[in-house]
Amino acid sequence: MPGPAHAGPVEAGPARAGAPDPGQAPRRDGSPRPSPGNAGEDVPAAVGVRLLDAPLNRRDDTRAHKYIVDHVRPGTTIRRRIVVENASPVSRAVDIYPAAAEVTDEGFVLAPGRTENELSSWISVDETQAELGPDDETTVWVTIEVPKRAEAGERYAVVWAETAGGGDKTVQQVARAGIRVYLSVGPGGEPPSGFEVAPLTGGRDADGTPFVAAEVHNTGRRALDLAGELWLADGPGGLSVGPVRAEARTLPLDGRTTIRVALDRRLPDGPWQARLALASGWTKRTATGEVSFGVVPAAAAAKVDRSRLALASGAAASLLVLLLFGLHTYRRRARQPRRVVGSGRSGIPLPD
Repeated sequence: MPGPAHAGPVEAGPARAGAPDPGQAPRRDGSPRPSPGNAGEDVPAAVGVRLLDAPLNRRDDTRAHKYIVDHVRPGTTIRRRIVVENASPVSRAVDIYPAAAEVTDEGFVLAPGRTENELSSWISVDETQAELGPDDETTVWVTIEVPKRAEAGERYAVVWAETAGGGDKTVQQVARAGIRVYLSVGPGGEPPSGFEVAPLTGGRDADGTPFVAAEVHNTGRRALDLAGELWLADGPGGLSVGPVRAEARTLPLDGRTTIRVALDRRLPDGPWQARLALASGWTKRTATGEVSFGVVPAAAAAKVDRSRLALASGAAASLLVLLLFGLHTYRRRARQPRRVVGSGRSGIPLPD
């Protein structure tokens, strides 16, 4: 029986076979399986989830390989496969369900529990609960049916996998992992994504840690998940640094945030030639500029000086102990009489 229509071709990831007998076979990474115990009540709950499919037209969109990201017309139905894994050494019942989310100035914000919004009400899963053995996994189809009269705009949700662990009568451990959904709806092509990066600046924290910072402004019509790398070159003595990971929380439409990359405290002031490369999916920007970190704050310098003084004092104390021990040994040997063979001036001293 054919499933719902796809919004476009889908690139499938590597499908995995069902898990072997949990009581005999090792884990898929080759490590031995822990003993599940009798009841497993004291075993922490652990669950994992990952996306198995990505649209072919988003082959170069890194976000589409982690999250469900798409743009569709009203009335379209799309399907994606996700893999849900029980990552604990005992059997678990895992619930799979959609729930609401939103993007604000605080980033990608998850609604509590099973709170519903417009997008989550469009989402269904073909398996709402899976009984999984230790380290077992299952593949679940996620279907999103967009109403024909849906208004244009971008919406957000999460598809959750949740399981409960052991605990006492008043406290129960719950573990859940989810896959974000960024769905843009509207006629025509996908709304453009874009962002601007302000000039790079450098500085030091109160503890002397140097950093490079830049303000980013979302100028497009889709939310952004920014990540990238920072390089420093042409520093004092020809020093270079990088790449260093840089990332920021999800940025809403017209939102602004400051990306701040902390560096090694031992780096000199500069100047340095900095290059920051950022991307959200296939939307990329690069900013360059000269930065300096400034002098180490007095409080941080005093802390470093005290640390060095303590090390120097410790080394001096150790050296003094060694000198005293050597002097004591020398005097002790000097007081002991030496035996002589023969007589007169031709005598030969024997070793002690």
